[in-house]
Amino acid sequence: MRNLKNQLIIIFMMAIFIASCAKKEEPKSNLVHQDKPFVQDYSIKFVNGDSNTRLLKVVSDRNGYIQILSDKGLLRLRDGQFLFPGTIVKDVQDLPTSDKKIAGIGIYQDQIVYVDDKAVLSNAWAGNLFSRHTMPETRIFVGGSDFTFLISDSKKLVLLKDSKHLWEGSLSGKDVTDIKFDKQNSLFWILSKESISSFNPQNNQIAEVYSGSNLTSFEVATGKLIVGTTDGYFEIDSKTGKQIGEVQRKMPWTEITSVSEIDGKIWFGSTWGAMKLREDGKFDYYASQRWLPSDTVVHIAKGPENSVLVLTNRGLGRIFFKEMTLYDKALFYDKQVRERHIRTGFNATVSRMTNGDVTTGTLENSDNDGLWTSMYLAAETFRYVVTKSDEALQNMRESMDAMERLYTINPMKSGFPSRSFQRAGYNDHDKPWRPTEDPEWDWKSTTSSDEAIGHIFAFGAIAELVDVPELREQAIMLIDTLMSHCVKNDHYLIDWNGEPTLWGKWNPKYVNGFPTNVGDRKINSSNYIGMLQTAYHFTKKEKYKEAAFYLMKEHGYLENLMRPMAEINFSDEDADDWAKMLSDGWNHSDDEMYYCGYWGLYRYAFNDTLKAKYREAIIDHWEHERPEKEGLWNIMTALVDADDIDLEEAVWYLQRYPMDMVTWTISNSHRKDIEMVEPNFRKQTITEVLPASELRISRHNANRFDLDSQGDGRSEYSAGDIWLLPYWIGRYLGVISEPVKK
Repeated sequence: MRNLKNQLIIIFMMAIFIASCAKKEEPKSNLVHQDKPFVQDYSIKFVNGDSNTRLLKVVSDRNGYIQILSDKGLLRLRDGQFLFPGTIVKDVQDLPTSDKKIAGIGIYQDQIVYVDDKAVLSNAWAGNLFSRHTMPETRIFVGGSDFTFLISDSKKLVLLKDSKHLWEGSLSGKDVTDIKFDKQNSLFWILSKESISSFNPQNNQIAEVYSGSNLTSFEVATGKLIVGTTDGYFEIDSKTGKQIGEVQRKMPWTEITSVSEIDGKIWFGSTWGAMKLREDGKFDYYASQRWLPSDTVVHIAKGPENSVLVLTNRGLGRIFFKEMTLYDKALFYDKQVRERHIRTGFNATVSRMTNGDVTTGTLENSDNDGLWTSMYLAAETFRYVVTKSDEALQNMRESMDAMERLYTINPMKSGFPSRSFQRAGYNDHDKPWRPTEDPEWDWKSTTSSDEAIGHIFAFGAIAELVDVPELREQAIMLIDTLMSHCVKNDHYLIDWNGEPTLWGKWNPKYVNGFPTNVGDRKINSSNYIGMLQTAYHFTKKEKYKEAAFYLMKEHGYLENLMRPMAEINFSDEDADDWAKMLSDGWNHSDDEMYYCGYWGLYRYAFNDTLKAKYREAIIDHWEHERPEKEGLWNIMTALVDADDIDLEEAVWYLQRYPMDMVTWTISNSHRKDIEMVEPNFRKQTITEVLPASELRISRHNANRFDLDSQGDGRSEYSAGDIWLLPYWIGRYLGVISEPVKK
């Protein structure tokens, strides 16, 4: 009976311990983003394989049929899906039409209408529209009221109906470049490079309303004309013919080639991308091969299925606008990760791609396999905690096995984590790669502090939150393994050669060897105290607590980690070369390490006094990060202050992150709508950060103020760490709701 009682006491005590480990400290936030559908944009591209064919105009009719006019006749789209471009081919669907000398194409009453050397014609209306003309060089036309058409061969203008010339005229020596019909005012508007004129079909009066130069394109919008030039755009009141305001040049690029109104939005094509004018007067910028086959835009038109057709000199970008929730986007990204980015359990990049084709790439091994996988593992942990998804649980198991093997695959057996492992014969044969006891595998040495803090972050989250005993035990074992190695080796990561790795150094002689304004002194102290606290919290081994208090009291680690971010700056002139190199500017990898470390620093604080201090340090850091509008930093700050984060900016980051995660070449420094700032320690380049959809694909350790990159479509990044982590930790912390049904 006594043995049974003792067993029950032991079971009861173990249950209390497990419950304490699993205790959730979710902030009770009043600030919650309701995950309602938003509009997500993405592009499907179609490439023109014949470089000798000049693309001129694109249209789409009420049936969703897309047709392109070229100097070699009518073309259509073939195949094409997201990330897998289609092609542009000759259109022979209606041979009697495509065999004609089609010179112009347009839309009238949602039907495709053509002009050739003999007539204005269409296959709609049972083919009854065939209005003959006598200008064999006609290429410009637009439909007015009751099947009247104003046509031009650039020199002459004719008002045509039912094969009758109702009026003929010209622009007095100016060449016609485009014609639009204004339904509101029952007027035709006629553009030349030097003028804008109106033509009233009621009295056959033509009148010049604007005279200027370098006019390239125009559009009739509600109550006004939008006129593109070689250097910006301006507006004209369609009632008075007077210019409204000044020429607008604060736009991404000012050499305008096309203006279109689509579903109430004004779109501009240019020689450097397409732009959509927003209600706030700013622009959404669609440039680079993320969106378009090339940046030289020829024409923009409304497409089917809530899309916009952007015709360029090298093909077509069909930009879709689809309603989805953040949760929908998370499911899309989860599929991307599982289909293409898992290498032996690691969260990996697809590299060595040719021009964005993911099927030409291969999964790379990385110095940071452990870090990127830790961040993905944490994302799946929070996903499991929130949803109890079996899929998330299995994803965790597979990545945890990869993480554990980092510790067991190297021959040292000392608790040292490898950077990565890979099958032998497929590595770069550089110094970090070393053979294992199994000739099939190599392991990578020189493990960094980046990996260590990532490991502890993910393992701590699992140990605290996951209600699966074997996973929790595995996580605690790995925490203890890593931190025992560090404490035993005087707070160093000791590599195969018995020497500390380049970055795995938390010893006070190294940490306090830096001047106080060099960031490594602060980051190493912050990370290491958080790591020791995590180890103590889950193992209750006094050696970790004793080490942490020793470093804080005797070596100033608490003072180091509490040092205000405002004091971190360029090193002094008398600093050594290593310190100068480390403080040549703001280190965004440090931001990633800080925030991974804040999980254990704050949640597993030894006491409330320290917890309050840590909170102060975290908020101080966040205040300096706010200009970057970085989704993960904003959301993770909810750990300490769930009611006062920039949640709107975090959601903006998540919503605007492109679904295409290929590393295309991106250019923004040429833009006319950005304001540059003087060089500074933070490496901030412009006054206001651009949306993620207009920036390069980058992880959280990059500078979001970098404007240009040379990606050339060589890699596809995984959403596992970049997007899924901020989303799912936001769900766990309660600042993002579950999807809200309509």
